[in-house]
Amino acid sequence: MPAHLPPSMMHSVKHLPNNNERLILFTRHSLRERSNGQGFASYDLPLTPQGRVLAKSWGRWLAEYLPYSLDTHSIASPIWRCVDTAKLMQEGAGVRQPISHEPLLVEPGSLVTDAKQANEEFKRIGALNFINTFLQDTSSSTKPAKQGGLDLLSLLYQSQPEPGHLSLAVSHDTLLAAFLGVMRQHKQITWDDWPKMMEGMFLWFDDKPFEDSTANFIWRGEKFEVPTQRLILP
Repeated sequence: MPAHLPPSMMHSVKHLPNNNERLILFTRHSLRERSNGQGFASYDLPLTPQGRVLAKSWGRWLAEYLPYSLDTHSIASPIWRCVDTAKLMQEGAGVRQPISHEPLLVEPGSLVTDAKQANEEFKRIGALNFINTFLQDTSSSTKPAKQGGLDLLSLLYQSQPEPGHLSLAVSHDTLLAAFLGVMRQHKQITWDDWPKMMEGMFLWFDDKPFEDSTANFIWRGEKFEVPTQRLILP
């Protein structure tokens, strides 16, 4: 097990499908530098030296122990700690493939519609309460929760690799927390639900058009199945 990797990831890999799925690891970036005293992580915070080692060793572990190849395209938030995480994981796996910078993997993007208002709200109530207002559809600065979740799910569906491959989707804690809340139909989450650095969900779809598909994912060792129609229907 790579040092500093959240233990939940080892629980999750035990439940991965052994057949030829189009696997995606939707993950938070690796260990970054500390945020300021108020706890807000600016976009210019880089990975720590330990974070760089972790990303590379995690990519190496996945390539060595999973029956899936990382030799495929990946997507990432355009913020450099996310792009660097994807690059280092590829490097650890011994591959070099395109990494698309996806605006939906950073805010404003998949959740926020009014960046100025959301920023003020975020600073006033904090990250956890902000995500809970999104999940409860009580924030006027974000999309409806189902729509935000559907937009991210559609992006992941469009980013599927070929069968037998594992692609990366590297983003931030707030987006991953919000997406997990929507997919599990949670109206409120706690800090216990919050994704740690380098923690993520393994996800794959059945072989159907997006509107008719079912998303399968594993989070902290537990498997979920979510029909896309659950997010499309009112």
